[in-house]
Parts: sequence; C-alpha cells; structure tokens
Amino acid sequence: MTQLPPEHPDADALAADWRAMLGGDAPTTGAVNTPATGPTPPPAQPMTRREIREAEQRAAALAEAESAAAAATAGTAPAPQPAVPAQPTTAPTPAPELQLRRPQTAPPSLAEPSGAAQPAVPAQPRSAFDAHLAGEAPPVVPRPDVAPSAPAPATSASPFADLLGDPHQSVDPMADDPEPVRRKPSRAERRAAASDPYDHHPDEKPRRRGAWGCLVGLLIVAALGVGAFFFLQGPINAVIERFQPAADYEGTGTGELVFMIHEGDTGESIASNLVDEDVVASTDAFLEAVAEADPSPVFFPGAYQLAEQMSAQAALDALLDPAKKLENTFVLPEGTATVDALPRISEGTGIPLEELQAAAAEPPANYGLPAEATSLEGFLFPATYTLDPNLDAHAVLQTLVDRQFQALDEAGVAPADRWKTIVLAALVQREAGLKDDFYKVSRVFLNRLDPAKWESGLLQSDATVAYGTGNTHLVTTTDEERADPANKYNTYVHPGLPVGPISNPGDLAIDAAVHPADGPWLFFVTWNLDTGETIFSSTVEEHDAAVEKWLAWMEEHPEYG
Repeated sequence: MTQLPPEHPDADALAADWRAMLGGDAPTTGAVNTPATGPTPPPAQPMTRREIREAEQRAAALAEAESAAAAATAGTAPAPQPAVPAQPTTAPTPAPELQLRRPQTAPPSLAEPSGAAQPAVPAQPRSAFDAHLAGEAPPVVPRPDVAPSAPAPATSASPFADLLGDPHQSVDPMADDPEPVRRKPSRAERRAAASDPYDHHPDEKPRRRGAWGCLVGLLIVAALGVGAFFFLQGPINAVIERFQPAADYEGTGTGELVFMIHEGDTGESIASNLVDEDVVASTDAFLEAVAEADPSPVFFPGAYQLAEQMSAQAALDALLDPAKKLENTFVLPEGTATVDALPRISEGTGIPLEELQAAAAEPPANYGLPAEATSLEGFLFPATYTLDPNLDAHAVLQTLVDRQFQALDEAGVAPADRWKTIVLAALVQREAGLKDDFYKVSRVFLNRLDPAKWESGLLQSDATVAYGTGNTHLVTTTDEERADPANKYNTYVHPGLPVGPISNPGDLAIDAAVHPADGPWLFFVTWNLDTGETIFSSTVEEHDAAVEKWLAWMEEHPEYG
C-alpha cells in the first residue's frame, strides 16, 4: 500500500522531548506523539492508482494554498510573538542511546541519590507522554517558528476532495463516531463533482437537450426510412410480383373467336396476341402454362377456334388440339397492308405464298378495281375467312375484293366514288386509334383539303410517309423522311390525298370517311400509342402543346421509336 509520507517534526524538539523522557520528566515540546488509548482504528483500505493520483493532486493543491497563505501573511505586520523563557545553559552531555521501546519504569541508573542536594529546576510543562499515561488529553504546544494566524476555511484541491476526504486528516479513534474510511465515489457523484458550478447563471433555466436529441434522431430515422422505401420500391415490387401468381381467367371462356398463328411466331408473340384479343388475361400466365407442359408444345401456323377470356391452360390445350384447328381459315385484321396480308392468307389456306404474290401482281382491272388503282391495296376486306380448299390463289384474292365491294355498297358509296372513299378510309384506318376518333380524324383531313380552311392542302400524315418508305407497322417518321419529295406518298410535300390507299380499311373506317364528324379541327396527335388517346386542336399553339406531350410519352416508351 502506498501512502503519503507523514509530516516530520522538528528534530531539535524531538531530541529535547526524548532527553526529558529519559530523565523521568514529561516532554516539553509535544514533538513526540503518544499513542492514544481506546479502540484500535480499523486498518485503512488500499488506495487505487486513481485515488493515489487524486490524493497527490490534492496534496499539491494544499501545498500551493499554504504557500499563498504564508505569502499573504508575510505582507502584513507580524503579530507579536509570545516571550519564551530562556532555558538554562548547561554543558553539553553525550546523548544516551535512544530506545524505541517505552520503559515500564524509570531505570534505576538514572535516579538521583536522595541525599544529594538538588538545584532548583524550573517547572516543565506536562508532556504528551505523561498526559497519555494519565489518561488526559495531550497538551498543545505551539511551534515557535510559525506565527499564529486566523484559521482559513477548509478548501479542497478539487471537487473530488469532498468525496474522497483529506488523506492528511487523522482519524480520532477516541471519538464516539469515528469518521468512516474513505470510499470510492459513484459515477453520479463523480459527474456531479466534475461539473462546473459556475457554468450557468443562477437565474438561467437548465437547458433540456434530451428532447431535441430524440426529435433529431427520429427525423433522421424517418428520412432514412422514406429514402429506403423509394429506393427499394422497385426491387421489392419485382420480388412481390415474382412470387405472386400471374393474372389468369378461369374456365374455357365464352363466345367464339378465330385466332391465327403466323409463320415464325414464338411462344411470347403468341401469348401477346392472345392478350390483345382478350383470350387470356396475361402473357405470364400463358408462358407459365407452356413452361410446365410436358412434352414442350409445338405450334403450327393456321387458324384455331378459341373463345374469349379463357384460362391460360384452356387456351394452350385448344391450340394443341387438332380438332380446334380450322382448315382453310385465316384472319385479316383491319388496317393490314397487302404485303402483310398475303402471308396470313397462305398460312390459312395452305396456298404457297409465291402463288398468292403472283396473283396479286396481276393488273387491278382483272379484279374489277377502279381505273385509278395500281394494286390490290385497300380492296382486300379485313375479316375472318373460311374458304373452299379447292380455290386457287386468284380466286381467294377475288373473294376478298368482292367482300370489300359489298362493304362499300352497304355504306352507300357509289361505284364512281369507290376509289376516293377507299383512299380516305385507308388513311383514317391507319391514323385513328379509338372508335370515336375515327370520325374526328376524317374531319381533320377533309378540313385540310378545303382551301378556305387550309391553304396549303398538305395533309402532313406520318402514316403516308411511313408507307412510302416500306414501313407498314409504325407511323413515326424522321425529319429527312418527311422532307423527301421522292416519296410519292409523302403528304408533307405533296398536297391532297395520297396517290393510293395505304392499308385495307374495314367497315368503321369506311363509315367515318362517308360520315365525318362536324368540327373545326385542323390538327390531331395520338399522344398515347398504347391506349390510342388523341388530342384534337384548331390552332398551332394547341397543337404544339399536344406534340410536346406526345414527345414526352415517346421518351418514356423507347420501344415505339
């Protein structure tokens, strides 16, 4: 155990007390401490390194405080010192050897003979040792080299001194309630002692930082949660969709529908066509049914008898059932160009495509077309056909032409007006999307053909430009294509109706060409190619705003570019 060294008494005073004690007298200076009687004090607990360090710091602070007090005392007038009686001068005698053990009785060799005359010796003050033997309190003898001063209030070197106690303070074992042994302060006590009592104004309310800290923490957590939600929303939805069953109908469906599988169709294209015709609810459901089939299914081109809103498994079973395959049957959708219609006819009838192409190259007059016609374009009526298997290529094409003449007659179109009606109807068929828009689109083109309303006479149809470039599936064009005068179907350069039909129109387009809606529209933009939504406008400013909306949609759907 390491403790601070005790304060050393005055060496001269200590020697004088021991000489007095050896001579049988009481100590005169009180330099020799006599043991106090009473119960034995409990042994001191070992000090930790931290307590030792703190005690050394307190000792240094106390020493500094005593030095400051001594300096302050020296600056004032010293108090008068009490007179000390002069001690008689005696010849020095050799000091006897000091014994560290207190004698029980005075040694006989030190007693003076009783008969000898003794000189008068001045009374000596009662020593602490004699007082101890007598059971009295030891006398207090002031040190002559220290001037008395007013007692200074006890100050601690650090806030921890009040908690740990003064290591130089002695414990009186004779007290009724002795001071307890120093203990290690608790964490709360150390924190309270380390705080600065002068840090705040007495009238200032204590600052509460816990509530603000909790609020800031909650805001940070909330911000992180929101950011994580938006960042992970896509992946989470993908995972959810992956483990959710695909949308699907139930049962074998209702009604009747002829579905075509074309040469080169894959499972994905067949699934997409089934969804477009509302045969199945989703492509995923059909593709899952195909993947689970054993053995893997093989699809053959042709027409199949299906129904609307069938389950994916029911639709797959029907496409693989030979009894559902319709012989000599094909479907020609509205707006299909002749170059795309011939392969469909070949797939349904089994007639080689080369024979059909050769028959279509015959002079239009062989089929009874108007004199303006240069091909069969526009006069192959779109519908579902089941034909006699004995018909040849020419006879099959003639059947489709005759069906178009029938539609024109039913719409009230005179034979002399068949050509103009078919050209406009074919344009409306390619440009319009929704059913109600067919009649408005027809009115826009007719207004542009009116010099009083549209001086240039340019229809400015992207569908006609695309057809002239050989693109029969999309209606989008480039600046260079729209500026090309070599394209005879370019209605951005050539005024009036195009030189010929650009598709094979159906009944709706023919009726719209004959009975257009009333309105002042000169522009229209189909801004959503998925839904066919179209914006009609009468001024350039309105049209420009609609074009911006369409361009923004196209940026989000690059597959249409």
